[in-house]
Amino acid sequence: MKVAVISGGRSSEHEISLRSGESVAAGLRAAGHEAVEILIERDGRWLRDGAEVELRAAGGLLGVDVAFPVLHGPFGEDGTVQGLLECLDLPYAGPNVLAAAVALDKLVFKRLCAFAGLPQVGFCEAGEDGWRDRATALGAPLWVKPSRLGSSVGISRVEDPLRELDGAVAAARRHDPRVIVEADAGGIEVECSVTGNAGIGDDESIETSLPGKIVYRASDWYDFEAKYAEGGMELVVPAPIGEQATGRVRELARQAFTAIGGTGFARCDFFVTESGEVLVNELNTIPGFTATSVFGKLFEASGVPYPDLCDRLVRLALDRYERERSYEF
Repeated sequence: MKVAVISGGRSSEHEISLRSGESVAAGLRAAGHEAVEILIERDGRWLRDGAEVELRAAGGLLGVDVAFPVLHGPFGEDGTVQGLLECLDLPYAGPNVLAAAVALDKLVFKRLCAFAGLPQVGFCEAGEDGWRDRATALGAPLWVKPSRLGSSVGISRVEDPLRELDGAVAAARRHDPRVIVEADAGGIEVECSVTGNAGIGDDESIETSLPGKIVYRASDWYDFEAKYAEGGMELVVPAPIGEQATGRVRELARQAFTAIGGTGFARCDFFVTESGEVLVNELNTIPGFTATSVFGKLFEASGVPYPDLCDRLVRLALDRYERERSYEF
C-alpha cells in the first residue's frame, strides 16, 4: 500500500517526531509498502519534498491508501490532525479524535481512570479550589507537569513544596495553562505496549506486549535525556516483577486502552511498588518510534518484528475505516 507518514508538527516534540517518522517510514518499506513522507513545519505548513501539500475536504491525501501520523504532543497527538484526516476521508493509523484528545490531557485521563476504578497515584490540578492544601497532603517529592505535553518536557520534581511548588507550576505553565501535580509512587517504572481497535468495539483485536522495566542511565528519573540520549536508559524485557504483577500490568493496559476508546496503538506506563501494587501512570497514544523508543522494542521482545508491527498498524487503520464507514449517520 501507499502510506503517508506524517511527522514534525508544531509542538516542542517536533525533532523527536521527525526521528519517529524516519523509523516508521523505514519499517513500512521493509514490510513492502511505499512510504510517502510528509513534513509538518513548526508554522503548521504541510510539505512534500519542499512543496506545500493541498488539503481539500473529502479529497484524500496525495493519492495514498492510508495515513500514518507520527506526531507527538499538541497539534498532532491531541485529535486535531486526526479530525483533519477524518475530513479528508482518509484511513489513518493510531488514535481516533476522542482517544487522542483524552489521553494527551493528563488531567482528563486520570479523572477517567478514577471513574473506571483504575489504581493510580493521588493528584490535583494547580489552580483549582484548595489545590495547595491538596498538593501538600500528597507528600514529597511531588511531580509537577504540563497537562498536555509529552517527552518529559516542562516537568519538575519538587522536594520542598512550600519553597519550590510555585516555581515548578510557573515552569509548567510556560507550556500549558493546565498543570497537574502528582504524588510520588516510588517503586519502579514499567511500560506495556498495546495494539487494537477497542474504539470500534473490536476487543478481540487488542494485544498487549510483555512489560518492560525502565532503568535510568543518564538521569535520576525518566527525563528527556534518559528517553532520547544514546545510552540514556536501558529497557529490561520482560520486566522482573513476577508473574502476578506482569499479568496485572497487561490487564490494566488493556483496561486503560479500552476506557479511552483506543484505536491503533498506545504505550501504557505504570509504577510497580515494592509491595507489588500496580498503578497506572499515563497512556501515550502516539508513543515514540525512534531507534531508542520503547513501544517497538516491547513488541519485538514479544515476537513481533518492527516491520510486521508497522504493517499491523496500517491494517488496523483500514479495518477501522471500513467498520466506521459502514454505519449510518
